[in-house]
Amino acid sequence: MNLTIFDNLDELNHSAAMLFVERSAEAVAKNGRFTVALSGGSSPKAIFQLLATEEYYTKIDWDRWFVFWVDERWVPLDDDRSNAKMTIETLLDKVPVNRAQVFPMYSDNMEPADFAKSYQEQLRKVLGNEGIFDLVLLGMGDDGHTASLFPHQPILNEKDRWVDAYYLKDQEMFRITLTEPVLNRAEHILVVAFGEAKKHALHEVLHGEYNPEQYPMQLIDKEKPGFRFFTDKAAIGE
Repeated sequence: MNLTIFDNLDELNHSAAMLFVERSAEAVAKNGRFTVALSGGSSPKAIFQLLATEEYYTKIDWDRWFVFWVDERWVPLDDDRSNAKMTIETLLDKVPVNRAQVFPMYSDNMEPADFAKSYQEQLRKVLGNEGIFDLVLLGMGDDGHTASLFPHQPILNEKDRWVDAYYLKDQEMFRITLTEPVLNRAEHILVVAFGEAKKHALHEVLHGEYNPEQYPMQLIDKEKPGFRFFTDKAAIGE
């Protein structure tokens, strides 16, 4: 497993931003485009802000990006809880990405289950039948969840659908998420998880008994060549 423990968050975020630059350039050179699934939550926000600065902005062919999301709360795009809203405000509004190549996980005119089917078809149009992203960015919750793969939910066992929707009782809302099969097919996976609050779950994910029902991050293939895990000393217990 490719695990990097950073001394501070500034180093972690800059390394993550540079990884975006490198993977984007690599994909554009190879395929003429860069397909990415972005995570929401608090962890990637600083990375997105860095990518919008001149240090990184000028190194990326933004018009070659095809932007999807790893997961989403089923809320309108102007809701502060929306992952897409955060990403648009911190990054996509500040760079010349083609908005026709940006695919938020929400529609005013559809039910969650129908939208999940529609989103999967959109993925197939862009990624083809193999469904391989160039890069997937994941975070990890304090409980060991990733994307909207929460502990003890039936979604953890999904093997056929690429996208699914379900009602999460604990949060009293629907969630839309990419599933384990399509996440693990990505060419590159970057997981970013830091801070003392992650310490217990991270230890279990990395060193504990395999129990993805309790720690869904264990579903992600840590041994694949394109896997990277960025964390800090507080989360790792140093």
